[in-house]
Amino acid sequence: MPTGSCLCHDLKYDYTSEPITKATCYCLSCRKISGGTNTLNLLLPEDKFRVTDGRAIKHTEMHESGMKLTVYFCSKCGCSIYKTHEKFPGMVVILAGTLDGPDALEQSKPEAELYSQHRPGWLPNFDWAEQREEF
Repeated sequence: MPTGSCLCHDLKYDYTSEPITKATCYCLSCRKISGGTNTLNLLLPEDKFRVTDGRAIKHTEMHESGMKLTVYFCSKCGCSIYKTHEKFPGMVVILAGTLDGPDALEQSKPEAELYSQHRPGWLPNFDWAEQREEF
């Protein structure tokens, strides 16, 4: 069963399903969430995901898509763990960088690049991934 945690390891989670989608996102919200160029995301059914330790706090903003985006953080260290978005009811979006295990990111190879028009010009596109202007 895949597991993940925050930076301080207080908030822990697991999930019991394969991701429906693996995608990197360059939207302006994801830039803010990551503090970098993008987020690497795993879309899962909400009922297959659970926080096993710690407490998440949440913050909701209007995403540039015009729909609400809620980001869940560790209540101790503030590390972003997962998101929900009105476009994906009943789903969670795990930030793949929070996965535990040495090969977790290798297994999170994105199938799509979202909001690709916001990718910085100095960052090459993933030629194996579908390019999308939105979700």
